[in-house]
Amino acid sequence: MKSKADNLRTLLAGPDILIAPACYDALSARLIERAGFDLSFMSGFAVSAARLGLPDTGLISYGEMLEQGRNICNAVSFPVIGDGDTGYGNALNVKRTVSGYAQAGFGCIMIEDQVAPKRCGHTRGKQVVDREEAVGRIRAAVDAREEGADILIMARTDARATNGFDEAMWRIKAFAELGADILFLEAPESEDEMREFCEGSPGHKMANLVEQGDTPLLPPEVLQQMGFKIVLYPLTMIKAAIAAMETALQTLKKGQTPEQLAEFSHLREVVGFEDYYEAEKKYAAGN
Repeated sequence: MKSKADNLRTLLAGPDILIAPACYDALSARLIERAGFDLSFMSGFAVSAARLGLPDTGLISYGEMLEQGRNICNAVSFPVIGDGDTGYGNALNVKRTVSGYAQAGFGCIMIEDQVAPKRCGHTRGKQVVDREEAVGRIRAAVDAREEGADILIMARTDARATNGFDEAMWRIKAFAELGADILFLEAPESEDEMREFCEGSPGHKMANLVEQGDTPLLPPEVLQQMGFKIVLYPLTMIKAAIAAMETALQTLKKGQTPEQLAEFSHLREVVGFEDYYEAEKKYAAGN
């Protein structure tokens, strides 16, 4: 059986752009797979919100992210990219994080160049480490892969917002030279910058589209023409869930029953009751 990393390599070698709605728990990941998508991304923003009810400002730990990721990867068969934030420490911590995410079942891990504690790339107050430390993190991540961790490396820079586009591109090119599998320039602010990113760097590139964020919300076919291989929607699922839950709660508060609900039979199907019953029969007494 091919690993999740090998499955992702196969997808990246294909002709089409990969559309990746982000998940935040096992149920959201399963819904994404059932909808027919080939890839997802475990969003640190969404996991922090769903698991802790707290903002994406570096409050969630490596262990909490690893546990959430293990549950997600066990629930689906398609590859998931894991948000590895800053690697949770120095270069040796980065290597441990990469190995841990590989063992959890991720197909790829994202490592970024923000100062720890980090924060969401589309919010205020973020800072990046210097070039030497940024490069050291990606070198450590690639070393972990080369030393046996079966996982791809996505290298991210947030330097566009703090040090300008030229500095961000310097870092992107350095990450590519180190052997990163996928490149991620966070929050380009125009179509021209998105195009320059694609034309000025080798390999696979990811576009991160946040509704009401800093980057133009271009359709996948336009992004593919630019040279992007993956388009990520990091907050669409959790924003849709919040809107639906708040609507249902307001209806209940009025003493009414919400109308826009999944059928109970569909819920049972999604979480796997029928599969459980079939497995239960196999081990029933007398069988």
